[in-house]
Amino acid sequence: MIIKPDDLPADFSLDSIINEANRCVACGLCLPHCPTYRITLSEADSPRGRIALMGGAASGRIPMNARFALHIDRCLTCRACEAVCPSDVAYGKLVDGARAVMASSSPDLPNERTVMRKSRFRRLAESELIAKPARLDALRPLLRFYQRTGLQKAARKSGLLEKTKLAVLERQLSRVGAPHSAAGTKGMVNTWQAVYPPIGKPRGEVGLFLGCIARLTDVATLNAAIFVLNRLGYTVQVPSRQTCCGALHQHGGDRQAAVQLARQNREAFDGLNLQAIISTASGCGVQLAEYAFCNGTEMPEEPDLAQSSARQGRSAGRPRNEQAADFSAKVMDISAFLAVADGWDDVTLAPLPQKIAVHETCSLRNILRGAKHSYALLARIPGARIAPLAGNDQCCGAAGTYFLDQPEMAKALLRDKIAALDASGAHYLATSNVGCAMYIASALREAGSEVEVLHPVTLLARQMGM
Repeated sequence: MIIKPDDLPADFSLDSIINEANRCVACGLCLPHCPTYRITLSEADSPRGRIALMGGAASGRIPMNARFALHIDRCLTCRACEAVCPSDVAYGKLVDGARAVMASSSPDLPNERTVMRKSRFRRLAESELIAKPARLDALRPLLRFYQRTGLQKAARKSGLLEKTKLAVLERQLSRVGAPHSAAGTKGMVNTWQAVYPPIGKPRGEVGLFLGCIARLTDVATLNAAIFVLNRLGYTVQVPSRQTCCGALHQHGGDRQAAVQLARQNREAFDGLNLQAIISTASGCGVQLAEYAFCNGTEMPEEPDLAQSSARQGRSAGRPRNEQAADFSAKVMDISAFLAVADGWDDVTLAPLPQKIAVHETCSLRNILRGAKHSYALLARIPGARIAPLAGNDQCCGAAGTYFLDQPEMAKALLRDKIAALDASGAHYLATSNVGCAMYIASALREAGSEVEVLHPVTLLARQMGM
């Protein structure tokens, strides 16, 4: 299949792909930083090789066939290449655009069907579950029942799921928790409260982004973030209309859905007087921070945004990208915000004489450039010995749904992380992205390891008495 202009997403053009690809000078500085190239040693699985493939497809010199898709799909979108590129090539923009074309175009022949083609179940899950987090909240009681009644053990013992990808997801399912009620009240609830008031001297207001899967599988981190922020004096607003960040949709080629989710999130937080919009998952944080420019490319037009914004009041009549830029400017990773937050003199942390290995997630390290904040945050814990996990410059293999789509490559990368953790002698592994945490923790459970995987803010909250 040769790319035609009609195959491209609304915010792409053949010229834009060719021009961006031509900025690559093929210097090779990206090669040692690319996880897939280090495994295959194939130029087609390197950043400059993929850029050459995308540029060639855009110019009509090579077909966009199944072989082309294989090398594009092997990319983890870790964007380590962007972090070291002397020409500042927007690699993320290119690979997302290529995937959007592959997802929206019909190959000429049935046997040229691309790897990016999603199953009907996958498309249904992304559109009717992931993109509608209220339905995920509704699943919470069922999953808690599944885990606490012995059904989970029975299902695993029966092996009914073993021949499906559901088995991979089920093995990663961590203990499903429930949101805490606001400070001063007791118990847990099934839905998040709109406002969590501060304890002590008020120091400002922040918004908390819940995400989609995290509101089920990483409730501990979200509760910990609220706990710490409240005790430092910050009011935490949790808008009920917020939804999935859209990263899974964008990286899977569904840019239209990603734009719609971005719009809903902007409207959900619009009108709130917030110092920051806090994300506890670095993968979500990157997507939120790039709403104005989707990996360097302006988002498509949203013709109904003016009417929708008029209902919200505050954003009526403002340019689309200006609204998105204002939103993204407020987005902060929880560790980055807490590193500069006020109120630390009013709290006490219990000592923890243990070694903590820090896993620097790709999104935090390569794009947000905020890995240092995790160390600064953990350094507040008396007695803690903090060290980087060896091989932090390489991806763990989770990468959204990559571990499902490219299991062999993902497992090879995961083995390196587990080996590094075993050699570290650490009691805890601190990581700032829910997908990485679930993927690594699942492997550790299967190996019988006692290393606990958790977010830095969760460890901090524990030492503050949560």
